[in-house]
Amino acid sequence: MKYGAMRTDSSGLFVETDDGVVLRLQVVDSRIVRVAVGDEPITSPETNSPMIVEQSSSDVEWSVTENETMVTLETATLRIELSKATCALTWRDADGTLLVREPAEGGKERAPYDVGENAGENAASPRETLEREGYSTKLTLEFDDDEAIYGLGQHDDGIANYRGTDQYLYQHNTKVSMPVIASTRGYGILFDTYSLSTFHDDRHGSYFWSECVDELDFYFVYGPELDAVVSGFRQLTGRATMLPKWSYGYVQSKERYETQAELLEIVDEYRDREIPLDCIVQDWQYWPDSTDDDPDFEAWGGPGGDWGRWGQKSFEPSRFPDPDALTERLHDRNVRLMISIWPNMIVGEDFEEMADNGHLLDDHELSAPDNEVNYYDAFSTDARERYWKQAESGLFSHGVDAWWADSTEPYNPDWGLEHSLEPEQRLEAITSDYKRVFDPGYINAYSLYHARGIYEGQRETTDEKRVLNLTRSGYPGQQRYGAVTWSGDVEATWERFRKQIADGLQFTATGNPKWTLDIGGFFVADNTAEEFYANGDFDAGHEDCGYRELYTRWFQFGAFLPLFRSHGTDTPREVWRFGEPGDRIYDTLVRFDELRYRLLPYIYSLAGWETHNDYTMFRHLAFDFRGDDRVHDIADQFMFGPALLVCPVTEPMYYGPESTPLEGRAKAREVYLPAGTDWYDFWTGERYDGGQTILADAPIEKLPLFVRAGSLLPMGPVVQHTADRIDAPWELRIYPGRDGSFALYEDAGDGYEYEDGEYAITPLRWDDTARELTIDDRAGTFAELVETRDIQPVVVSSGVGTGSDSDEIGSAVTYTGDRITVSTDQ
Repeated sequence: MKYGAMRTDSSGLFVETDDGVVLRLQVVDSRIVRVAVGDEPITSPETNSPMIVEQSSSDVEWSVTENETMVTLETATLRIELSKATCALTWRDADGTLLVREPAEGGKERAPYDVGENAGENAASPRETLEREGYSTKLTLEFDDDEAIYGLGQHDDGIANYRGTDQYLYQHNTKVSMPVIASTRGYGILFDTYSLSTFHDDRHGSYFWSECVDELDFYFVYGPELDAVVSGFRQLTGRATMLPKWSYGYVQSKERYETQAELLEIVDEYRDREIPLDCIVQDWQYWPDSTDDDPDFEAWGGPGGDWGRWGQKSFEPSRFPDPDALTERLHDRNVRLMISIWPNMIVGEDFEEMADNGHLLDDHELSAPDNEVNYYDAFSTDARERYWKQAESGLFSHGVDAWWADSTEPYNPDWGLEHSLEPEQRLEAITSDYKRVFDPGYINAYSLYHARGIYEGQRETTDEKRVLNLTRSGYPGQQRYGAVTWSGDVEATWERFRKQIADGLQFTATGNPKWTLDIGGFFVADNTAEEFYANGDFDAGHEDCGYRELYTRWFQFGAFLPLFRSHGTDTPREVWRFGEPGDRIYDTLVRFDELRYRLLPYIYSLAGWETHNDYTMFRHLAFDFRGDDRVHDIADQFMFGPALLVCPVTEPMYYGPESTPLEGRAKAREVYLPAGTDWYDFWTGERYDGGQTILADAPIEKLPLFVRAGSLLPMGPVVQHTADRIDAPWELRIYPGRDGSFALYEDAGDGYEYEDGEYAITPLRWDDTARELTIDDRAGTFAELVETRDIQPVVVSSGVGTGSDSDEIGSAVTYTGDRITVSTDQ
């Protein structure tokens, strides 16, 4: 590919090559440039690009210069050089510092791909036809020796840094593929692709390959900080919506509550024990039972079988006799109901309506053992609208508050096998099945379309409830649909728990900040005699001291995730299953549940930042300490907002499986404290220099937790739910050692008035030299605002300011929205 001729228009540069290919550099803004390589000029993302949102017109200034060997496009922050000899691109910042480059011989490749020949005869597609020519494309890059690469989604392998590795990008239970990378060199790349893709930085080279796209099409985003890179991703794919405030409380779930009465009994027990709770989840099989008139679907239990009319979006009257009364009772107790819905259908009114209108995907020829199930065509606008109407009529109209969209991949042909497949066999089995049912160019996009249908349907129905949709898969752009992705049906082992931390951090590095998991692991017992993946280590479940220890560590970790939710099979998960008051495990679980609620002013502010400022709450250390090379490969520590360094314990210290005591295990773990700041132990107030590794105290009651110097940490009282004591005083912990600031965010907690500016921000500032706290003028308002609040400043030091509500340090101030300055003498 050699340079032939050049022209410009209002948005960028077109280069025609000697072989008739057109290379376009489209300036989206000063930090984002789109690169598209095709047979004809590409002017804007096609309507079949579900990832990219419409970009507002930009007045950004840019220029193009040319000499004998090079064409250079420059913005205020970015410089892109194009070699005339090979059309290889080099990306630099405005000062000329190298970010990344293609090899000198060129890194952009295309090969024809016949979509129709590789698709099933009736494969579903958002496109009008499968009879089209596509391309397999490849972008080769030369990474710097010292840079770390993050992103690509969640891949069930615990990798903290993708340098020296490879990754297949396809969707599967526990595997969420996102065609996005972010680099510690200060840039990110988002590929506009929905097909099978691969990332390589190994013996095969350093490149990103997609099997089936219209053209090579990607967006280069400059930061240099990772928050700015992520902001660019969200500019392209859409802002994260606000979730309801109650979703930041504790969510109790298990597989499954069987009756309306059981759901209410569990909630009553939480309230009677005064254990904070905001949501309970109804997993599958709430739907109508099978009848003798139903077809014989032997794979799913047959007529009258255990799994009933799987996928029907309505309640079984014998077990849920009065859904309206159920949600009314829950709401009276300030608890919301989340319910699982599925894209698959086997029998029932919903099935018949979809079948009669041609909206079911026929997968009877697939290799999967679950070959009696049909899935609805989420790529179809009409099918999505019908799906929502079914969910609204059978569930939402009865007061259901949130969705759990399970199985949004949705094909898993290796599940149900007794033995696992080799990675290449698994890749072939899964993607082959997808391509028989889906357009090969869109096999990774089903969850994105499914989430879109639920979001648009609920928003059209009402704006009084924010959409909350827990999904088992995800894609860039899903954050604009009220979606939170969880990591799938993982097993209860220490190894899996350890890997989950890095997997989640890779997911949020792609731009979607909403990620969570099943606290305690989904599969607890060893069921590998039937299914290879159901291999938990604890057959006795919650009665096994080894599982109690693992569950407690998982629970501690979960308290610092965007969604705090316990779920799984084989054993119940309610707090009292693990002991009674006075027992170490029980008291520790309650303590961390209460801590989550005490941190709500901080957590909900971070949620506001995610929506309004493109922030990321659950974040890799490199987001805050990109210049510290020692954090690049850390897989078991993370930042929760700007203040809290969270260091989960990922090895057993007390018991193995079957309650086997472990001898000689230290009750501590190594923690690296990033350089460039001092750190405080959250529990003791002890201060440490940054840039060192310490041995942190970590008995079962304690998660190593540190606070960055200069942090302002707002905390509320212990409450029973997020709407409890909303006008209560707040404690404001101040961690001295440097100047600091924090923006308190508040809004109504539900509904979408925040989109119209109905929210409030209170700026907090700490002057470390003067030892003064300023609570600045409040900006904005909303109807439910608590206009007057007592705030207790607490300057933390060793042994001071880390206790309970009774820890009276200094004088409380009454804040009414006008600026006040508080001098401290601690």
